[in-house]
Amino acid sequence: MNILVVGGTGFVGLNIAEALLTRGHAVTLFDRAGLPAAAQRAFAGHGEKLKVVQGDVLDRQATADVIATGFDTIVLGAAITAGAERDARDPETILQVNLLAQTPILMAARRAGVRRVINLSSAGAYGASAFRHALLDEELPCDPVSLYAITKFASERVAARLAELWQADIVSVRLSGVFGPWERATGVRDTPSPQMQIWAAQRQGNEAILPRPGVRDWIYAPDVADAVALLIEATKPQHRLYNISTGRPWSALQWGQQLAALNPGFVCRLATDGETPTIDLHGDADRAPLSVARLENEFGWRARFGCTDSAEHLNAWSATHREGY
Repeated sequence: MNILVVGGTGFVGLNIAEALLTRGHAVTLFDRAGLPAAAQRAFAGHGEKLKVVQGDVLDRQATADVIATGFDTIVLGAAITAGAERDARDPETILQVNLLAQTPILMAARRAGVRRVINLSSAGAYGASAFRHALLDEELPCDPVSLYAITKFASERVAARLAELWQADIVSVRLSGVFGPWERATGVRDTPSPQMQIWAAQRQGNEAILPRPGVRDWIYAPDVADAVALLIEATKPQHRLYNISTGRPWSALQWGQQLAALNPGFVCRLATDGETPTIDLHGDADRAPLSVARLENEFGWRARFGCTDSAEHLNAWSATHREGY
């Protein structure tokens, strides 16, 4: 297939691109940023199967022009993952990128006869509901609070409504806490994943100090890519919304200690009384895990990577891709 990934040079987009290219698909990445040097080297063997088009997702004509060149599937991955400070400072841009850019793209996809659209949403859409329930399935009512969460939930509802009206094939996926290869500072994600912060501390020769263990159903980016590729290739998904997660909670502290075991001298630990943590866990409490029963029951899909093997994989991956990354 010929697949367009909007926001494709972000770290989730690059993982999706890598999975699709490995499966033999042609991939076009549309993004304001180009490929980092390490990705240029890593993807060089795919030749003309990979194209990069630089452009702004808010530029209607630019997005319409690239979509008109013809695609089987579009993955919508452009987003600003904003914190409270950016919510207060620049709400307009967050709303424009995360939500208002969606409809022109969907309309252009409809005109161009795109077979399927995959909308990348987030577990953040559950909002406050994530702290009132033990397990988060796709039918649970949401209570989003931050602008990021509000826009992600709204993007799902817009996609579902237009899919119904147009009889279109539009699927949304809620991603749990994602980390992994190609994650880096790009200016659109206010706080990197705790794992990325721990990994950066190791590279810089610093201790990683956490305020608490940080338990979550973390998911490794290659597993996200595998699930998205599965939904792209599926004949006809039965649902318009799927959770993507390991479904198995473990702590960021545990992951950091696995990384420390692979790198003697590196320390990942909890803060002592009165000590300032160096790792941001994206909140003061740990939300409930996402149910993955829908993906598992329909497709038999399960995440491949857990705590230990994701630490081992990322440690080996970073040694290979360190330069230019």
